[in-house]
This record gives sequence, C-alpha cells and structure tokens, in this order.
Amino acid sequence: MSSFHYKVIQPDGKIAEGEIEAGSRQDAFRQIEERGWRPIKLAERNGANGSHKAPPRKQEKKPEKKPENGADANATNGEPKKLSLGGAGKVTARMLENFTRLLSSLLAAGVPLSRALVILCKEASAPVAAAKWKLVHDRVIDGMALADAMAKSPETFPRVYVAMVEAGETGGFLDVVLAQIADFQAREKEMRSKVMTALLYPVILLGLALAVLVFLLVFFIPRFQTIFTGFGAKLPLLTQVIVSTSEVMRHYGLFLLLGLVVVGFTFRNWMVSEQGRRAWEGLILRLPVIGPLVAQFAMSRFCRMLGTLLGAGVPLINALNVARRSIGNQILVDAVSNSIERVKEGKALGPSLGDCRTLFSGSTLEMISVAEESGKLDHELVRIANVTEGDLDRQLKSAVALAEPLMLFLIAGFIGTIFIGMVIPIFTLQDYIK
Repeated sequence: MSSFHYKVIQPDGKIAEGEIEAGSRQDAFRQIEERGWRPIKLAERNGANGSHKAPPRKQEKKPEKKPENGADANATNGEPKKLSLGGAGKVTARMLENFTRLLSSLLAAGVPLSRALVILCKEASAPVAAAKWKLVHDRVIDGMALADAMAKSPETFPRVYVAMVEAGETGGFLDVVLAQIADFQAREKEMRSKVMTALLYPVILLGLALAVLVFLLVFFIPRFQTIFTGFGAKLPLLTQVIVSTSEVMRHYGLFLLLGLVVVGFTFRNWMVSEQGRRAWEGLILRLPVIGPLVAQFAMSRFCRMLGTLLGAGVPLINALNVARRSIGNQILVDAVSNSIERVKEGKALGPSLGDCRTLFSGSTLEMISVAEESGKLDHELVRIANVTEGDLDRQLKSAVALAEPLMLFLIAGFIGTIFIGMVIPIFTLQDYIK
C-alpha cells in the first residue's frame, strides 16, 4: 500500500487536503471519486523512515524497462513511447466523433470520467486513437480538467471543441454538451461532404483541360511547326503566339513547374501569417458567387453552434464567445466580436448583430430579435441553421450546374483556338508551293 497526498473539491464546493492509502494511483483516484470529491492534485508520498526509501528506488528502475516491452503504460518514460506511436498516423474526424458520442453516453449512464476514458482507450479502433485517449486520461488522473487535457493536443481537439467542453464542465452538463458536439460534428461532416461532391466534377474538368492543353503545346504543335519552317511561310499572329508558347513549354517547362512550386510554397507561408490570412479571407468574401456562399456557411455554423450551446444551458455571453470561434473567417469573427461587446453592455442580441450584414440579413436579425423576446432563441437559431443549410445546398447545386457547361465552354475555347491557329496557315501553304 502506498500513501497519496490529495487536494480535492468537496460536494459543498470547499477545497480539502489530506492523505489516502491505496494500492495504486488509479485505486486512489477511484476512492476519491466514490466519496464524491473532484480531484485537483494527487501525488504519491515517499516513506518517512529511511528503511522505506530503498524499495521505491528499486521499483523506479523497473518502469523504465517496461515501456520498452510495452508492459507499463503509466510510466513516465512510457508517455513519449505513446506519442511516437501516435505520430505514425492521425486521429480522423470519424474517430473523434465516435469518441465524443461514446464518452457522452458513458457519462450520461453515470460512469466516472476516468473510468469512461479507460473504457474508450480499450475500445479505440486504432492505436493512434488509443494513444491520444490515454494521454487525455493520464492528464485527467493528474487532476487536470478535461478541457485543459484536450487543449494540450490541438492537432486532435479543435479550439471550438475544447471551448464547448469547457463550457459543459463549468455548467455541470458535460454529457449533454458532448452529445451536442457529436451531432454538430456529424452535420459538419455531411455539409463538407456536399461541398466536396459539388466541387469534384468542375475540378476534374479543369484538370483534364490543363492536361489536354499541355499535350497539345508540347507534343502536337511541334509537328506542324516543322512543316511551316520547311516552307518558309510567314505565320499569322495567332499561330506565332501558339508556337512561341509551345517552345517555352518544351524548353523551360521544368523551370516553370519549379517556379509554380516555389510560388505555391510562398503563397502557403503567406496564408499562414495573420496578415496574409486576413487579406485572402477578405478577397474571398468579395468574390461575386463564392463570397455569399462562404458567408452563408459561416452564418449557419455560428447559429447552429450558438443554438446548441444555449439549448444545453450555457450562458449567452459564454455561448457567443465559443460560437464565434466556429465561424472560421477571421474578418467575420472580428465583426461578431464587436457585437458581443454590445451584448455585454446589456443590449439585445438581434440589434447587436445588426452591423454584421455580411453574415446576417435583415430578416434573419428580425427572427433572432423576436425569438429572443419570446424566450425561444435556442430553437430559432437551430431552425435558422437548418433553413440556411438547405438553401446553401440548393445554391451549390445551381452553381455546379452552371459551372459544368462553363468549364466545357472554356475547354472547347482553348482547344478550338489552338486548332484554328494551327489550321489557318495550312490554307496559305499552296501560295508558297506555287
């Protein structure tokens, strides 16, 4: 038996400290949970007498060897092993959704948080997921809050996810918030799938057009060029431009490709910067067709997140701070942040969002104001999100229906221009033959 020093929060909210005898760290944590306490800190104490100090030293060497054989997962040196195991892959969105839904079900059934995390570690569908859930479990065992434990793995748990978990922990309805997060993740996945499906066909057409264009310029046009050179014919301007482009592609194609890679890498680094991201997001919002679609998608996410949090019992200010992070576009986030400041001053939500006309139309603001007055704001926000997503789906289908013939027209235009430019000189060759 070992002695553990604990610091806990009692059911009445008071902080207490003391010692407890247990066979292991997990056993000590289990005893604390059975008493209804919430652990803040749990540390193993060394023996008071010198005769009791030697055995712990011998036991400290064994855990150092066990992680190499995969036997002891709780050893200090074992945690890096788990991290390296998880580095081979990545926790997918589906794994995270399953984790969230199962954790919500276990907590709703009354299973303690630490035990629920142990169950999820055992039932993980992949080693990388088991390693991540184990890290979260170990941090919670050490007295860290679940949201703080998740925040230390930002590559797995997004900031919005962590903020919602923090709100659920603070309000005491973590199982409800986790269920809402799982539903939100499922809807996000479905929406993204629709967007990707809508963009798939135009992207394929664009790729085919570029491939055909490169083939014509590199392999097809040089054969005609030799014919024109043999006759010493003076080529029309259009044909000269096409032939010059073909020569550049054949002689400097690799350099052009390398230049595109460098430009792409530079653009990516610029996008990562704060200034670059804001400039790009502002440009996207100003585009004729894409800008309104992006704004509608952001508004739908914001309304669904805010309605979900309010329905779970999160206070309005906290819910607004979490929901604004789900927008994605930093320019729109700044606009909503200014509205949140007005709500903090005591103003109603509808009028406070009035300056964000890029996100909220006049009718949407009116519906929010009426719902706020009637006390049904959470239901109305979710309804607005559903209606907006349906409208966005129809607009995407219409945009794709227009994009398909436009792409075909552009492909035909490029190929037709090259064909005409190469055929026109053929009609003048007979004059040189004579």
